Amino acid sequence: AHLGIMNASKIMRGIVPVVMAGILGIYGLIVAVIISSGITAGSYPNFAGYIHFGAGLSAGMASLAAGLAIGIVGDSSVRAYGKQDRIFVAMILMLIFAEALGLYGLIVALLMNGVAQNATKVGCGSE
Repeated sequence: AHLGIMNASKIMRGIVPVVMAGILGIYGLIVAVIISSGITAGSYPNFAGYIHFGAGLSAGMASLAAGLAIGIVGDSSVRAYGKQDRIFVAMILMLIFAEALGLYGLIVALLMNGVAQNATKVGCGSE
């Protein structure tokens, strides 16, 4: 809202942090779909359940940290962009590095899901 008051022609570039924060939710959806596709009734060991729980926490906490970083950087840099056009490239770079935190959490969750899939095949921890 502040950018629209200061300079209405810059609104579309000002919503970049909002779009990047929305991508973090998609990371969580990807992890949820992949984990739920690997769950089978009757042959789901406890070990795989705990690994899946950790994978979800990994993606969730990394996305939470990335969302906080995107929120702080996005707020201050959009305000600065309203006053100075040259800050836009720096804003995008900072937002990309903040988004990378969520991406790292997604990668760790995918790796943990692979471990849980192997444990399910072997039957590790089934009682």
